[in-house]
Amino acid sequence: MTKKDIVWGFRLALIATALASIVVVLGAFTRLADAGLGCPDWPGCYGHLTWPTTAEHVEAAEALFPEAPVEHDKTWPEMVHRHFAGTLGLLILGVTIFTWRKAATTGAALPRWHTLGLLILVIIQAAFGMWTVTLKLWPQVVTAHLLGGFATLSMLWLLAQRLGPWHWQTDQLRMLTGLKPLVVLGLFFVIVQIALGGWVSSNYAALACTDFPTCHGEWWPEMDVARGFNLTQTIGPNYLGGLLEGDARTAIHMAHRMGAIVVTVTLLLLLRRLFKVRVARSMTFVLLGVLLLQIVLGITNVLAHLPLAVAVAHNAVGAVLLLCMVTLTHRVFTAQSSTTISNDTSNRVAAS
Repeated sequence: MTKKDIVWGFRLALIATALASIVVVLGAFTRLADAGLGCPDWPGCYGHLTWPTTAEHVEAAEALFPEAPVEHDKTWPEMVHRHFAGTLGLLILGVTIFTWRKAATTGAALPRWHTLGLLILVIIQAAFGMWTVTLKLWPQVVTAHLLGGFATLSMLWLLAQRLGPWHWQTDQLRMLTGLKPLVVLGLFFVIVQIALGGWVSSNYAALACTDFPTCHGEWWPEMDVARGFNLTQTIGPNYLGGLLEGDARTAIHMAHRMGAIVVTVTLLLLLRRLFKVRVARSMTFVLLGVLLLQIVLGITNVLAHLPLAVAVAHNAVGAVLLLCMVTLTHRVFTAQSSTTISNDTSNRVAAS
């Protein structure tokens, strides 16, 4: 495979990552603006490719779906999200075809299965997008859809990392390699915390506690963990606004807070050790800044009663935190010794 082909693959991966970032933010905005059922059908909106705008179209739409009156402030976010997601799916299809064709024609070892996995994931995402509507915001489906979006974004960014020129070379390789278990643990805890955040959002539990650091004025309030995390709850008829009682929502909210503590402690321990590796110091400061920003946004959500802009930013920065951990994991696992590289270069020069 030529250098030009690698550059094109890298650029496509970056473009797809940028588009996936927009899709994730639009998805968060749609969910937090209670626009998840802004269109009662799928993939169109009241039978339209966009959404009904004229009085005549609105009247026809409401006659077709009498139980779902048209609300323009909810129809457009849903459809804009769908169109961006559809465009992303087509772009991932293009990246997959490009990678497989180049691998077949050049025999180069390209991340073919990575791109195929991405394509399968985005198809599953489309199915979850449909079920989000048809199952009326069933929390299990909404949370899975959110996780699928974050997974798509992460896999695209990892693809860009694999095709790009970003690799660490250090004379402290042994120290860096020793961080692998902690890096993987940190990545795992961030993913779990994102899942908990999705469960908070899909069960409308963000305002189950409106004070901080206590909840309802207590350090350990009354909670119904069994109901809050009942993954076998029945479907419907409509989960808009949530169906759980207060104690169940409190349990979900408190689990997310405790998860935040676990993530913070783990990442701070990781960053303390990572700072000792010279090549990783800039990454240390970036990751620390993103972590602190995410904590501030989470606290602000509680104290300011979930302002839409802050809530969307909390989702977006959560995605950035995940991408930082994906980046760090890739850099640590692909790092090379600068001493070995220097010796190899010297040997080649001597041999020539």
